[in-house]
Amino acid sequence: MKPLPSSSKTVIIGGGIVGCSTAYHLAKLGVECVLLERQKLTSGTTFHAAGLVGQLRSNANITQLLGYSVDLYNRIEVETGLGTGWKMNGGLRLACNEDRWTEVKRQATTAHSFGLEMELLTPREALDLWPLMNIDDLVGAAFMPTDGQANPSDITQALAKGARMAGAQIFEDCRVNDLEIEKGVIKAVLTDQGRIECEKVVLCAGQWSRNFAARFGVNVPLVSMEHQYMVTEAIADMPANLPTLRDPDRLTYYKEEVGGLVMGGYESNPIPWAVDGIPKGFHYTLLDSNYDHFEQLMELALGRVPALETAGVKTLTNGPESFTPDGNFIIGEAPELRNFYVGAGFNAFGIAAGGGAGMALAEWVDKGEPPYDLWSADIRRFGRPHFDTDWVRTRTVEAYGKHYTIAWPLEENTSGRPCRKSPLYDVLAEQGACFGEKLGWERPNWFAGPGNEAKDIYSFGRGNWFDAVGREHRAAREAAVLFDQSSFAKFSLKGPDSLTALNWICANNVDRPVGTLVYTQMLNDKGGIECDLTVARVAEDEFYIVTGTGFATHDFDWITRNIPKGLNCQLFDVTSASAVLSLMGPKARDILASVTRADLSNAAFPFATTQTIGIAGCPVRALRVTYVGELGWELHLPVEYASTVYNVLKKAGRDHGLTNAGYRAIESLRLEKGYRAWGSDIGPDHTPLESGLGWAMKIKGNTPFKGREAIAAQQEKGVKKRLAGFVMDDENVVLHGRETIFRNGKRVGWLTSGGFGYTIGKSIGYGYVRNPDGVSVAFVKDGQYELEVASERLPCTVFLAPLHDPTMARIKA
Repeated sequence: MKPLPSSSKTVIIGGGIVGCSTAYHLAKLGVECVLLERQKLTSGTTFHAAGLVGQLRSNANITQLLGYSVDLYNRIEVETGLGTGWKMNGGLRLACNEDRWTEVKRQATTAHSFGLEMELLTPREALDLWPLMNIDDLVGAAFMPTDGQANPSDITQALAKGARMAGAQIFEDCRVNDLEIEKGVIKAVLTDQGRIECEKVVLCAGQWSRNFAARFGVNVPLVSMEHQYMVTEAIADMPANLPTLRDPDRLTYYKEEVGGLVMGGYESNPIPWAVDGIPKGFHYTLLDSNYDHFEQLMELALGRVPALETAGVKTLTNGPESFTPDGNFIIGEAPELRNFYVGAGFNAFGIAAGGGAGMALAEWVDKGEPPYDLWSADIRRFGRPHFDTDWVRTRTVEAYGKHYTIAWPLEENTSGRPCRKSPLYDVLAEQGACFGEKLGWERPNWFAGPGNEAKDIYSFGRGNWFDAVGREHRAAREAAVLFDQSSFAKFSLKGPDSLTALNWICANNVDRPVGTLVYTQMLNDKGGIECDLTVARVAEDEFYIVTGTGFATHDFDWITRNIPKGLNCQLFDVTSASAVLSLMGPKARDILASVTRADLSNAAFPFATTQTIGIAGCPVRALRVTYVGELGWELHLPVEYASTVYNVLKKAGRDHGLTNAGYRAIESLRLEKGYRAWGSDIGPDHTPLESGLGWAMKIKGNTPFKGREAIAAQQEKGVKKRLAGFVMDDENVVLHGRETIFRNGKRVGWLTSGGFGYTIGKSIGYGYVRNPDGVSVAFVKDGQYELEVASERLPCTVFLAPLHDPTMARIKA
């Protein structure tokens, strides 16, 4: 047996498809790497994967990542000489009711937005492609010709050979026992065959990843679930080029294999596995077939493929796989431990994602950042609730059960709730709040009126909350509203070097007098927007930072990792210490003035400043800022005062038309005002110049900041994409995001967000207009635009200036 090397720059733990793909790509980049597999390659969960390779997801970059897998699988066999079982035989998706057909048509539009070919078919056309099926209940179908299928073990072995050919070393039957860590720095991997000194570790251990990572304080939210599929004997007249088939209304999927069929699915009552831990020595092992549990899928499948009734059953494979609470995989550098990377939790599409995930992980390890924005799969999207395995499992069971259900716009999860509650939760529930959940926090989405139930009824059209949100929206524009935004992530940066550190990390100038509020982005070295937040200077050496609920882990990690070495300052997460009541609307000053002695005049308390004021015995940090485009204050106060201050404000606002409002009204209001949302409109792939936020940078001075050089270069060369707004000419058209943008008949991008503007009475969308030769303001304005909505192209009007209060007169009143 070849001895282990004494050192390697990078060590990969786990020899499934993701680990081998990572080794392949690291070696191709010239990075020294060793892969360690405790048993044999593929012996964890890869060997029993079904092997369907689909590409389309609701996120452009995840779709791009899956597309990379297809490109890799197309060429790896020629490169290595090893067969992979890869067939690009296309993928067919069925729709059996009108709601599903609407979803499929919107998915086809999403595919077109992302540059993929996806064709809508009649039931008869679908039958021509898949002659084994019954189409009696079929409304329509969609076909993607570049989807396919593969043999998971063969592809993994090909990637492993390619990795070795490029210089990677792979060791089987080598168990990793521990990591050697000194003062938070990884020094070595300790195995049953010796010690390997290393700088970086990449954990690709599948369902074993959570427990292993937890030993070093790293949270990897995944659990094991049983997943079954059946393989039949040969079926007569089986076409060799049969496309893969997904029949979500019957919860099942199919692929051809050696003249027979593989059939599996996602039942609504899945079975968690290894609740008390994975048994020792579990490898190349399957679970006992559970025919009783599989029967529900079999009954559904028989209605689609009558030939299954007489087909012989070769095997019923029951293999545990790792699933996550939101159905997306987990990738990236752990925020808890530098140079510790994770690629795990692939939710039964590890073969489809394996090639691209390995590429992305390798780039991340080599360059310190991913090749493009992978926020929807980033390990930093998780937070406090995800440390509890029972909570993770509860939510993951729901995610598994919804794998093939209709993905409704704005659909909320129902499991594991309530988890994190504002002090006002019970009060707001009594007043008709319909709550949503973000990172475990219960947040009012909208408030039901008299005679209405506070419950979402989902639709691809306008949900049952449409009128209620309209009432809240108009109250914000005409009177005043109160938002409970206690879930905001809040940080305190303290220390003598806090200004120096923050002014380096922030693109805008935070070197302002105490009491100043600054809206700013934090950029990566490419100029992309990593954080979008508000900074209040509350003392000479202290800053109060407020960011979005879902970005708590990500933004805390970004700030801490980018404080220059040697500077004396510390970042603290103070989220749970403060409740936040946002009082917004033209009557906000009148209401607030009636409950405090503070001078709230524009001269004494101007926009973009903060003061501590008193309300009912409570010291309130009042921030004069807005995300809805109206006069108002965010009131940050100790949690124990929340109900008192809320009641005082409600009483004071009674004669001014003050009402409760929720997050869906915030979304509608911000769309009219043109405010950007991180994670959709802006992110690491978008610069301030591209997204219309160039005004929020200190680029004119000589002050250095992270990302400055990239911004300066872009200023000189111009941008190739620019964020623009679109208003539908037809007020009845509903936008959800990902609709395709056409300029003068040519596809130029897609919507990053969409919704309804109640003040203007029309649907509004935002998206980037792209052109490789450059995009100027004139280029945007000179075009004639259409949006493809559910596969239909419809006229719209482009805009760049905010639709509401473009001069900010109302905000600064």
